[in-house]
Amino acid sequence: MLIKEYRIVLPVSVEEYQLGQLYTVAEASKNNTGGGEGVEVLANEPYEKDGEKGQYTHKIYHLNSKVPRLVRALAPKGSLEIHEKAWNAYPYCRTILTNDYLKDNFQIKIETWHKPDMGEQENIHGLEKSEWEKVEVVNIDIADRNCISPKEYKEDQDPAKFKSEKTGRGPLGPEWKKEVQNDPTCPHMCAYKLATVKFKWMGLAGKIESLIQRAQRRLFTHFHRQLFCLIDKWIDLSMDDIRKIEDDTKKELDEVTKQYITVFSLLYEAK
Repeated sequence: MLIKEYRIVLPVSVEEYQLGQLYTVAEASKNNTGGGEGVEVLANEPYEKDGEKGQYTHKIYHLNSKVPRLVRALAPKGSLEIHEKAWNAYPYCRTILTNDYLKDNFQIKIETWHKPDMGEQENIHGLEKSEWEKVEVVNIDIADRNCISPKEYKEDQDPAKFKSEKTGRGPLGPEWKKEVQNDPTCPHMCAYKLATVKFKWMGLAGKIESLIQRAQRRLFTHFHRQLFCLIDKWIDLSMDDIRKIEDDTKKELDEVTKQYITVFSLLYEAK
């Protein structure tokens, strides 16, 4: 099991982030979802449990058309499907991904707290001391161009070059976090994402867990760079506007599936 906590600071408020997150997911859905099997939504409903209230979703990501033909031919039934169960009780969210073929040998759990700070809080998820000491904290700077590969760079999604016409925020320079922290007119918040990866497979566990964590970091980085650079498109929206955009899109986010293609390719090629 490999656990990392990713901290992403942004020059937006916790309330603004909720809108920005939903809008950016909808945009990613329109831009990245392809044809074929896609996403199957089994549940999307309110929930309440132990004093926690929010929205529960259960989706299945079908990977058959996303992987190489050789992998598809070797893969046992049900092995190319990812089940995603999510409990959104913003500002706290929890997502668990599993696979029926791997059963208890595979799980990805992502727990997120959204807080109005600069990412200084330690062990915000309340782990036992012995467990917290094993967690690697990874700070993601959305304005750092070195955090993404050159071939994936997009100038229109570069916070270091983007300036919001509606809010005046940006571009984000090398010392942008200090500037934001010292500016009472600019809101800020941090997404604390605790990612727990479990993969039990003789000889591959450590390699696959590290691979998944690298994929998580890449996904978090690109998503939040895009979120900030889209701020002028979502900052004036209401939650009703966001829900209408989600309904009109009629497609589910497919980006989640891409990071697991390599994982399953390695697994079945190793058999």
